[in-house]
Amino acid sequence: MSEYIVSARKYRPQTFDTVVGQKALTTTLKNAIQSKHLAHAYLFCGPRGVGKTTCARIFAKTINCFNPTENGEACNECESCKAFNEGASFNIHELDAASNNSVDDIRALVDKVRIPPAVGKYSVYIIDEVHMLSTAAFNAFLKTLEEPPSYAIFILATTEKHKIIPTILSRCQIYDFNRIKIDDTIDYLEHVAKNEGIEAEREALNVIAQKADGAMRDALSIFDQVTSFCGNKITYQDAIKNLNVLDYEYYFKMVDALRTGNVSTAFMMFDEILNKGFDGQHFVTGLASHFRDVLVSKDAVTLQLLDVSQSVVQKYQEQANNCDVHWLYKAIELATDCDINYKNSKNKRLHVEAALIRLATIGVETESKKDESELPIITKSAVASTPTANIQPIAATAVVSEQPRRSVTIPGMFNMRYGSQHTETRDKVEKNEIQEQSKQQPVTHHVLNDGEIWQMWRDYAQKLETDDYVQSIMLNSKLHLAGNEGNIIVDVASETQRTALEKYKEDILIKLREYFGNGKIVMTYEVMAPLQKDSTILMSDSEKLLKIEAKSKSFKELSIVMQLEPI
Repeated sequence: MSEYIVSARKYRPQTFDTVVGQKALTTTLKNAIQSKHLAHAYLFCGPRGVGKTTCARIFAKTINCFNPTENGEACNECESCKAFNEGASFNIHELDAASNNSVDDIRALVDKVRIPPAVGKYSVYIIDEVHMLSTAAFNAFLKTLEEPPSYAIFILATTEKHKIIPTILSRCQIYDFNRIKIDDTIDYLEHVAKNEGIEAEREALNVIAQKADGAMRDALSIFDQVTSFCGNKITYQDAIKNLNVLDYEYYFKMVDALRTGNVSTAFMMFDEILNKGFDGQHFVTGLASHFRDVLVSKDAVTLQLLDVSQSVVQKYQEQANNCDVHWLYKAIELATDCDINYKNSKNKRLHVEAALIRLATIGVETESKKDESELPIITKSAVASTPTANIQPIAATAVVSEQPRRSVTIPGMFNMRYGSQHTETRDKVEKNEIQEQSKQQPVTHHVLNDGEIWQMWRDYAQKLETDDYVQSIMLNSKLHLAGNEGNIIVDVASETQRTALEKYKEDILIKLREYFGNGKIVMTYEVMAPLQKDSTILMSDSEKLLKIEAKSKSFKELSIVMQLEPI
């Protein structure tokens, strides 16, 4: 029985043409070899498992080949190529900087550089994980890297370019390796499966490619793992079962349930996912990614961003046609927030379920938004007051459209009714209607009561929780009537207070006219005469500062020098 070799080693590329997913980079290296424009130092950087060390070895083999082909590849027939293929070449020296990162290790390497190659043209020194070298080792390497012998070429490989000192970077030609695309990984896995006599579904290989996250070495390792589980036939279901990947069908069904406001179905699906052993955060991150994939499926321009098979692309397009783009924006935001706050939640299941409720709510509201007939139409009818001793507030009559509200049903709990998404819009419509009605309001000739006006004034002030300053002014102001036609005088302590109240004047007038059914009510703000010395006046911070400056010349000078402002 022949010795088993893992696929990552068995199918390691031996030529530039067999390197997957780095076409531009390999073409550049081949052209440099053919034109004999070789640098003395190269830096290969990029994610793990994308071919940095492999390309370094192929490059070292090719530049030492005695009979290179016309397209810039090694011949594999000469003495140098055979020695390289057998692992017996003395022209290639590899150093693992992760375990040999001291100054002494670099000095030993520098001593080797002085020895010219016995066979071939160049001595190639490949230093892997070069970012692990210590600062002292980097400094000891600088001079040799800048001015090496003509036969010495250095190839540095790293996954973390930002950790390499600038003086090293400036001495190298830098090549950035890309993550390998999903389609390229799938095609190469199909090639490996065919050579191994394994029947593999393309969707199963797609799962392996996504799990590898752009690293071909990882993809081949996962392929070996799935092969050990499935045997000579790899199916999609076996692949997701072995790799603990959540089936995308769950996400399609979950989005359909959330879009229609079906919280019961969403809860039961989430429970089934948990019972299969999947983590709640794993589900949330997958759901957020699914929302993103549905969003990019809505436009043919962004459809190419999907890293899935063609059959799954059609499913995404079908679901994208049923989803509103604004709903998807909000869904991505809610799912991302749930993912961020997941670790801080003590009841993690409830945290995810609450997010599902919010997602279902957005779905219902977005559907309601599409139909203008579902928007409530609110009108207020003002009833003229009768001249009685005690005037009662007139109740506004709300006429709501008879279009039935959509509801979200939470299993075993309660029904939540929605439809208030356009509250702000309705408030503006309502305010405009009241303004129009107040202009047409019949004049009532009953005597307004100071007590009731003050009661209305105080109730309005107590609702201004967001503006404490104006609330304080209103509660400390004095109101009185001038005549019987509805001219209300508001006494304030200063111009600043009057300016602060002016922005609420129109709204207060609307409330008063509606309350009393009198469209002729007017309101005037008057600044009171200065009070006695022992009286208390409500002042703003600016007024307080001005008063202190008026009393103290020294403080005023200090205020000017220090540029003091009220906080």
